[in-house]
Amino acid sequence: MSNVVPVDEFVTDEWYPGFKPEYGYTPWSVEPFRTFRKEDEERFWFLDFHWPRGLTPMGLIWNEDGYSWGTQLAAEALPLPPGRGITQRIAGTHTYASSIDVTDEWEIGHRHELMQRNLPRFLENFDDIWAERRNEVEAWWQHLKGFDLRSQSLRGLGDYLVKARRFHRRSFEIHFEIMYPLLANYVGFYGACVDMGIDPNEIAKFLQGYDTKIMETDRALWDLTRQARQSGLDSVFLQHDATQLRGALAERGGPADEWLSSFDDFLEVYGYRTEGSCDIALPSWIEDPTPALGMVKTFLQKDDNHDFDAALQETIAERDAAIDSARAKLTSEEQEVFDAGLASCTAANFPWWQDDHNYYIDLRVSLPMRWACLQISEAVGADRPDDTIYLFWPELMQVVNGEKSYNSFRSLVEDRRQYFDYWAERRASMPKVLGTVPDAVTDPILIEIFGLNDHFLRAVQATGSTEDVKSLTGVAASKGSARGIARVLTNADELHRVQPGEILVCESTSPNWTPAFAKIAACVCDGGGTLSHAAIVGREYGVPTVTAVGLATLAIQDGDEIEVDGTNGTVTVYRRAANAAEPVEVST
Repeated sequence: MSNVVPVDEFVTDEWYPGFKPEYGYTPWSVEPFRTFRKEDEERFWFLDFHWPRGLTPMGLIWNEDGYSWGTQLAAEALPLPPGRGITQRIAGTHTYASSIDVTDEWEIGHRHELMQRNLPRFLENFDDIWAERRNEVEAWWQHLKGFDLRSQSLRGLGDYLVKARRFHRRSFEIHFEIMYPLLANYVGFYGACVDMGIDPNEIAKFLQGYDTKIMETDRALWDLTRQARQSGLDSVFLQHDATQLRGALAERGGPADEWLSSFDDFLEVYGYRTEGSCDIALPSWIEDPTPALGMVKTFLQKDDNHDFDAALQETIAERDAAIDSARAKLTSEEQEVFDAGLASCTAANFPWWQDDHNYYIDLRVSLPMRWACLQISEAVGADRPDDTIYLFWPELMQVVNGEKSYNSFRSLVEDRRQYFDYWAERRASMPKVLGTVPDAVTDPILIEIFGLNDHFLRAVQATGSTEDVKSLTGVAASKGSARGIARVLTNADELHRVQPGEILVCESTSPNWTPAFAKIAACVCDGGGTLSHAAIVGREYGVPTVTAVGLATLAIQDGDEIEVDGTNGTVTVYRRAANAAEPVEVST
């Protein structure tokens, strides 16, 4: 790959068939979200892993309200010294993102001074600030969740949709208002540790071992698994596909009825989450419980239950040993600096918050808008329940306000469905990056979360075919090694089918992937830094994990036998799926 990856194929002024927005259509603080132009080739763009299917027209609201407005507003408010947030472009239906860099040295210094003045107040009051913001999100959620949408008129549904979008936008203002200060504090501590000679791969371990709402969900799933095993329901689960399980259990009766009652109680608490972040197109577990049922099915295939308490104690022991080892190599003066930085990062713990906030924000705040769209589809007699998510915001507003008939959009909706499906098929071959590939990235979110570090940049600039690649290198995100069959997934749709002991290979993981870590042997990601979801959860579950490999999903084929060394950050292909009977000679 050359240093410049052309954007020509994706240059257009049309967002989807039949939609060319006017200037000022989307909200932004610094730079708007839009389609590619040729001059964008001068910048660096990375393919965002959060939406591997692509985004529908209504789904693109995330890029407007969250990615553009939310990141830019928060980066300016802190302010973040090297960047003014993130901007995006779409290629087909897929999102590419880029940091808005601050390049003037004086301005960087000035912003740093302002941040140093603002950051301590945030850190000292983090618990109260996050509790207050979380309560604000929860209040909105409970209010919108309590509506009876079936009793609303079309105009009433439009009013609800407007309110649901305000909730959506406010949630992501809060999201990045919290994220940037936490991350800036961690990056400062990280830099101090590196300056004192501490191994960079050890630093993230200092903050592991703290429980989250996502882990709470996983424990509840395992409680259901134990209950199913104790009730003798193993055979029902193992004999039926996940899509058929609810019906099969209902027919079984007796203990199965009791289990389904417990399962419904579980869904009422934990079921308002989607199989992907911030995507209006995805149903929650309440609408389609297949992922949760499928996860219990594969958990039952393990010989024993996952021991969360033992895993937590091991994680805490690893944390304490890493801290003791680091301190032992420091002078007394350095220890004071280390202890102060660690205390600050522990009190305002980014890895903990990263998973905790996902329960309250990323996995559910798109649902009220989704519910409104589904009900509007029914009210206007759309052909399919989710047809209205293929309309853009102003188009849907015209429908609910009676300015245009839905029938005038019916054929356009079908064209857009086909467009979405076409680009979903293209995902696997989409360039990982576009534009001018830099020697280094400065935005801390892009480095620590998305993994746009030296490992990733070197990988995506490599030339030649990936078919003969037998050895890959990335970030040593979670220690240990494992050898097994690779299961290469482009999204979480089939995650519940991953078998115990297999190795998950993907672009990166989101919070909805977490339950799988209780059954996989290891994880390999194209992207992701030491603070990415895969890295954090890999450490908490004790699953060997290598991130920022760059081209893992291209170089590793589904069914290959591979070994993952999470201690040294390497991945080795031992046997190709196409030649299962023949071991390959490994190049090093």
